[in-house]
Amino acid sequence: MNWAWLRIAPWLDTRARFVSRVPRGGRLLDLGSSDGETLHHMGELRPDLRFLSVDLEGVPERYPKGTDFARANLEQDRLPWPDSSVDAVTCMHVVEHLHGLTNLFAETARLLKPGGQAYFETPHPKTVHWPSAQGRFTLNFYDDPTHVKPVSPGQLAEAAQRAGLSPIHSGVSRNWVFVAAWPLLYFTRPSRSRFTARVHWGGWSACLIAQKPRA
Repeated sequence: MNWAWLRIAPWLDTRARFVSRVPRGGRLLDLGSSDGETLHHMGELRPDLRFLSVDLEGVPERYPKGTDFARANLEQDRLPWPDSSVDAVTCMHVVEHLHGLTNLFAETARLLKPGGQAYFETPHPKTVHWPSAQGRFTLNFYDDPTHVKPVSPGQLAEAAQRAGLSPIHSGVSRNWVFVAAWPLLYFTRPSRSRFTARVHWGGWSACLIAQKPRA
C-alpha cells in the first residue's frame, strides 16, 4: 500500500497517524529500519521529513534518498547524533528481538527534542497463543526464531518512564483499509495481502506513544 494515499486520511493507519503529526520539515529517526519497507512508506507519506536510521545490518541503499544511516547495536551503542536533535522516533518490531531495553529507551530520550514523541510497536503478547503460520509469514510469536520474548504495552510504558519519557497512548496498531478487506480476502487463496488483512483484523501488533517532557 502506497502511503501517499493516506495523506488525506492518515487516521486510517496507526503508524501513518503518528508520522503525519511530526512537525513539517522535521527530523524523524527510525530505529531498526531493516529492509527499509516501512521507512520508504513514511517517505511516501511525508516527503518533507528528513530521515535518520539505525540498524545493526540494514539495507541503506533502499532507504529514502538522503537518509542519514548509522550501523549500530541498539542494546549497547551510543548513537551518532547530538542530544535533543530529532523531532520524532519510530521503533517498529525491534524490542521483541532484544535482551534488554535500557539503552534503546535511554538513547530515544536523549535524542528527542523536548516535546518530541516516540512510537514503539511490537507483536501483541496474545500472539503467543495464535496458530502458527507454518510458512514464510509470522503469525504465532515464535514463528520468527529471532524473537526473544513478548513485550507488553505495560512493559514498554515502564521502560519509557525509567528513561524519563511520559507514556501518552497505548493500544493496538491497525490499518483500517486492511481490516475492512479481511471479510472479502478470507475466501481467497493465501497471499501476502490476505495475511496482512488477517493480522490487522485480529490486532496482531501493540503500540505505545511516549513523549519527552517539555523544558
